[in-house]
Amino acid sequence: MFRFLSQLGVYFILLKKVFAKPEKASLYYKQTMREFVFLGLNSVGIIAIISFFMGAVITLQTAYNTENPIYPKYLIGLGCRDSIILEFSSTVASLILAGKVGSNIASEIGTMRVTEQIDALEIMGVNSASFLILPKLIATLIFNPILTLLSIVVGIWGGWVAGVLSGVVTSENFIYGIQYAFIPYYIVYSLIKMVVFAFIITSVSAFQGYYVDGGSLEVGRASTKAVVYSSVLILLFNVILTQLLLS
Repeated sequence: MFRFLSQLGVYFILLKKVFAKPEKASLYYKQTMREFVFLGLNSVGIIAIISFFMGAVITLQTAYNTENPIYPKYLIGLGCRDSIILEFSSTVASLILAGKVGSNIASEIGTMRVTEQIDALEIMGVNSASFLILPKLIATLIFNPILTLLSIVVGIWGGWVAGVLSGVVTSENFIYGIQYAFIPYYIVYSLIKMVVFAFIITSVSAFQGYYVDGGSLEVGRASTKAVVYSSVLILLFNVILTQLLLS
């Protein structure tokens, strides 16, 4: 328990350093643009592919579980829409990003720590925590919600393709289900969750990498811890945010 509280205190101290006033805004801007590509654009492909197939699977499973003639066919489209918007596009996508983006952040900063690049920045009078972590936070907080919207669109499209091609639902019924009783707040709810999850992934992964002590073996362990801790916190805050935002 003492170790947990100690680590939590160090984490908040690191965040205080991260959000300190930047020394040179132009350098931070260039670094942030780099992170947009490295952490944001490079994740578009995997999110799009997984969203498409997840939407397809949700549609087929919903169809096979609502074969009773009492259930109208448009429920397939409605189920696909709500499942993707409420859970997949934010929570499941964030778990995927925790594995891809989180491990990259932890290994990059951890490697800089063990090769003494961070020490060199400190000697030059640079706030290394802010310079290395703040651009990553800004990039993920802005771009991850865009990935959520992409996931929603591609996931629903994947559900439509699978439903129509497999013959379990007509295009008209699926589209009617997507439009039926639509609540726009669900998208806001999904975006809020993704912003919180983006902060968790980036800050926790950066924390694990920033305080690596040792060599390449410890960097690998830090990457693993970053993914595990981020995933657990995502699931925890998913429950908390769902209770706060939907109750």
